[in-house]
Order: sequence, then C-alpha cells, then structure tokens
Amino acid sequence: MNRREFASMALAGVGAGIASTRVLARGETTESSVGKSADIVLPRQNAMAGSGFSTVVGEGLLSVLSDGHLQLPASFLQPEGIDDAALKDLLIRYQLNGDTYAPACNISVWQQGDRTVLFDVGAGSQFMSSAGQLPGALDAAGIDPESVTDVILTHAHPDHLWGLLDDFDDLLYANANIHIHRDELDYWQADDTLSRTPESRQTFVVGAQSRLARAEEQLSVFGSGDEVLPGIEALDTRGHTPGHTSLAIHDDGESVLIVGDALNNVALSFEYPGLPSPADQDPELAAETRMALLDRLAADQMRLIGFHLPTPGFGRVERGAGRAYRFVAEEG
Repeated sequence: MNRREFASMALAGVGAGIASTRVLARGETTESSVGKSADIVLPRQNAMAGSGFSTVVGEGLLSVLSDGHLQLPASFLQPEGIDDAALKDLLIRYQLNGDTYAPACNISVWQQGDRTVLFDVGAGSQFMSSAGQLPGALDAAGIDPESVTDVILTHAHPDHLWGLLDDFDDLLYANANIHIHRDELDYWQADDTLSRTPESRQTFVVGAQSRLARAEEQLSVFGSGDEVLPGIEALDTRGHTPGHTSLAIHDDGESVLIVGDALNNVALSFEYPGLPSPADQDPELAAETRMALLDRLAADQMRLIGFHLPTPGFGRVERGAGRAYRFVAEEG
C-alpha cells in the first residue's frame, strides 16, 4: 500500500514497524475482563516525564515530551455498560483504582530536515495547574519555540490547544504554521457552538475561540486523507470531537500514528472499546472509531503514540479475547 492509498482510507494502517523494541513493563497473568487469562502490560506511568523520549523513524527523530498530567474525577473511569465487579477488576489490574484519575499528557515532536513539528501544544497555564509543562520540556530538549515550523492539532480541547499562548497571552509559536482539520475549526468557530454546549464545558468553547482567533493569520486547514505536510497524513478519527484527527508519520518505509484522544485510556479504550466515554462529544461515533482503529492497528502492528496513555504513550496494539485489545508499551 503506498502513501496515497493509505490516505484514501480513513482508518487504514500500513504494517510498517520501527526498529526493534522491548516491553517496558509486564504485569502478572490475570483473569481478563472478557473471561480469558492475559498478560497485562502495565506501562511505567511518568517514567519518562522528566527526560523525554525519542526514537529514530526513517530519517527523522520522533520525540515525546511531557506537558504534565490532568487531574480528573474517578467518574471518568465509570462508563455505562459494564458491571461493577468487572470494572473494579479492570481498574485494579491497570492500577487506576484511586480516588482520582491523572492521565498523562504526551506531546509528540517530529524533527526531520528543516522542520520541527509539534502535534498539539498542551494546556498552557490557564487550564490545570498539573499541566502546561511543555515550554519547560522544550527548553530541556533544546528546542526554541521560535524554531517550531509547524503545529498540527488533533483537536481543540484545552489540554491540546490552550498552550498556543504564553503567560502574557502572546502566541508562543510565532513562526509556526498551525494546521487544523476544517471540520474542527468550523465547529469551534460556529456562532451557535457556545449555546449548544453544556455549561460545564462552555469554557472549552470560549478558550478555543479566543486562541484560534489569535492564531488566525497562521492557521491552515486540511481534510481527512490529506497529506498535511510531506510524509504526514491525516486520518479521520472523529467522535471525540467533530473533526478529531490522528496523524500518521511516514518516513523511509517506517510509520507511527499519533492517535490524539481517539484512544485515551489504557484500560477502557482497549478492553472495552465499544463503551461510551464521558470525554467524547459523540460517544457512539467515538466508539465506532475506536473499534475500527484498534482493528487496523492490531492487524498492521503499526506503532502509535497516545496523548493520554501512560508516559511516553508509545507502543502497539495486540488483540485480546472477543472485542478486547491491549496496549503493549515499548521504547525505541
């Protein structure tokens, strides 16, 4: 399958792997939530948060930097459609059974030739005090924000977009072209989006509209299947938001998928992909997207980086029993 064929298939994978990798950590064999025993791979939460993570892909360098983490109520891990005993077992096996849920925020950085590309820009300083750490991580990695040539947004939720501005409300990536799916941009900019949004999330809309307006001169739109930049293709993974996009990096026969929030929980998204998530704007469509995406990733063994998977969020997908899958964390 060539790149253009890949682009024409919204959820296709390419069966190309990265150089040899190894599992970060492996849990004990336990009874899975679908009634079959399985080796549960438990990635090391925050293992790379300070130093970052990098791996060579083709002729470029793909890195993951930490923007910190979110602090969410445990209700985010209590979807409808799963009985209490199965949920308790699942959360214990994945070490997610605390009083709060603190998912990592992993920012992918692609450096190839004269381009430095950020996939999302983190939360900035006005969302959660536990997030917004990307500027410090960039500094530690020796990357000047002014040297960033491109920002590609998976979607416009606060933890992915609000980091466009610095503490003085100036554009942090002043020299970058900022790429966003046209449907995502249209949704957040629509006159009626605020009135149609639940009050608890109206700040999401106000924040997105103000930041996208500030970046108007730098904005560039793309569509599903487009080659956003040479070797970077847009996959339709909507459902989490109306224009949510995952980005596939191709270089010299190797590929990695930046999934954004299409797979946003290491336990529920993989073992129960068909269940609705309170984080998704269209839960039914998001579930369909997850199941199709997992099927392709497992079949093609294409590596991925998940924004909210345990740091650094890099690994691959394996099939479990029935409709279940699991995330196998790896390092380059």
